[in-house]
Amino acid sequence: MIMSSLFNSTGGRGGEKDECIVNDQMGPFIVLYILIFISSLAGNLLSLWALLVHSSGSKKSIHVFLVNLLVSDLLLTMALPFKILKDVGVAPWALMVFHCQASAVLIYISLYASIVFLTFITIDHYVQVSPKALSCQVQVGSSKLLSVMVWIMLLLIMVPNMALPIRHVQPQRYLSCSSLKHGVGLRWHALAVFLCMALFFNSSAVVLLSAGLALKRLLGCKNNRPRDRRATRRTAAHIATLSVAFVVGFLPYHVVRTPYTMAQTSTVIIRDCPTKRRLFLAKEWTLLLAVLHLCLDPLLCFCLWTPSRQTLRGLFSCREQPEADTGTAGGDDGR
Repeated sequence: MIMSSLFNSTGGRGGEKDECIVNDQMGPFIVLYILIFISSLAGNLLSLWALLVHSSGSKKSIHVFLVNLLVSDLLLTMALPFKILKDVGVAPWALMVFHCQASAVLIYISLYASIVFLTFITIDHYVQVSPKALSCQVQVGSSKLLSVMVWIMLLLIMVPNMALPIRHVQPQRYLSCSSLKHGVGLRWHALAVFLCMALFFNSSAVVLLSAGLALKRLLGCKNNRPRDRRATRRTAAHIATLSVAFVVGFLPYHVVRTPYTMAQTSTVIIRDCPTKRRLFLAKEWTLLLAVLHLCLDPLLCFCLWTPSRQTLRGLFSCREQPEADTGTAGGDDGR
């Protein structure tokens, strides 16, 4: 049940007599998660469809990474309704336990898969703009194998948290998922958390290094043609935006996650209820910030993959074509 207690917490262990309720003010989060779910589902489905339209003829590794990124986003999106129902307080007890044991785990498998594939996309950008690194460009077959290895690695880390036995807890309105863990399950929970945090911080270092080298290369180029200068500025803007969004979106959560995990595993004992509530709310807000990438990734695909951009433009512009202009429409379809 890795990190499932992020979504359901009482602030203490199941045996505490003085219960401290920390997740009884989830109204703003519920509204925002519903909005994220709706926009993410539409955006990612449309972007994935546009990418798969050109999948057969693609020979670029970035296409593979973008497809995997959107798949991980869709998996996370499909797990959000379970979190929303739990936060609303209308979920039956069986669904609350299911969320702790399964859907919350899926959220974090998808979240860290997205982090890794965003890292690969940044590296691919650097390889494309650096002549010295171009010889190290990952081929499509290798990128597919690399993507499979990422999914296997995350499953090996997180799936045991679904399979490890859980303790029996009496039905209650505010379930702490950590109260379902004991013994090996609790220790594996802590280990998996810190492994994922190490994965994020290493990915962040790679993203910043790759983006910095790529920007140095791009900004140092002197292009005489205006068209080349515009393309260089556009590529530099994409790389800078991606790296800044990566750090701003994911770093706050992982900073807050450290003390939160230590408090969960009794490494640091927090007895003050207001402190527990502040820590929980800080974790929830930073988690929400991290999940916002679901709405931004379709825009990333639109900017980085030209065939996808052309497909989406054609999809929406076809409705604007005059009925008499059949020749133009036919020419666009044949591109």
